[in-house]
Amino acid sequence: MGRYIFKRFLGLIPTLFIIITLSFFIIRFAPGGPFDSEKKLPKQILENIEKKYHLDEPLVMQYLRYMGNLLKGDLGPSLRYQDHDVSFYIVQTLPVSLLLGVISLFVALILGLFTGALSALKRNTWVDYTFMSIAVLGISIPLFVTGPILMLIFALVLKWLPTSGWINGRGGWATLIMPVLTLSFPYYANIARLFRASVLEVLQSDYIRTARAKGLSVRAIMLRHVFKGASIPVVSYLGPAFAGIVTGSVVVEQIFRIPGLGRYFVQSAFNRDYPLIMGTVVVYSVILVVMNFIVDIFYGILDPRVSYKD
Repeated sequence: MGRYIFKRFLGLIPTLFIIITLSFFIIRFAPGGPFDSEKKLPKQILENIEKKYHLDEPLVMQYLRYMGNLLKGDLGPSLRYQDHDVSFYIVQTLPVSLLLGVISLFVALILGLFTGALSALKRNTWVDYTFMSIAVLGISIPLFVTGPILMLIFALVLKWLPTSGWINGRGGWATLIMPVLTLSFPYYANIARLFRASVLEVLQSDYIRTARAKGLSVRAIMLRHVFKGASIPVVSYLGPAFAGIVTGSVVVEQIFRIPGLGRYFVQSAFNRDYPLIMGTVVVYSVILVVMNFIVDIFYGILDPRVSYKD
């Protein structure tokens, strides 16, 4: 198993290399530039600025310079925010996005497993139909619709929650409720549907019939036999889900004005702030491939049929 983990870990390197390389050139080929503004800069000043940030060099040279600095852990200066470099803004904002993502995924996981299992046990009853209907809504409604609807109901009409902000502001921890509900809704829906289908499949297995014949209670069968086997599809979903829920917070952070990495990602894209865009892409890419790597390891632990041999 150690050899398998080591080889899978080495496989992360070319994946990250390809993502970063493609992102670098796609961003540079996008129309517009970091210093294009309504007020046109004098030619000499523009040339001096581009020389300062090495933007006057050929694109290949810029790429090699960026990769060299990246290997040394240097993400470069921000072209828009002059006070600090890109690493500073990532360090300041990433914990906010991670906290929001972790809490949202935890809520989605708990609710999804509970309602998925209950729907499977109460198959074709009003309980099943209700939870699965909510799940369909969660998959169908995009985040930029769910967020404003919650804001309209709970903040503007009922006035129970603050409209926006973060936990270090006046609203405190109450500011987390609507962003977490918004972000976790589609992931809850997917987990509930996955777990329901998986539980139904496991319940029809021979060893479950044997357990029932032995007189085990429903609770014992679910906890001892069904939960582990049925959770395998959910575990395989959690890796991409975690990466998606962190990157998906871009929309939620914009709606609820949360000072996370997603807001900087959007602003840097509008500003054509190349180093800051690349910095956020690198961070999101690392989260995605690392979470997939961790899920592969846990998948093998949960399912003995998975072989670690090539």
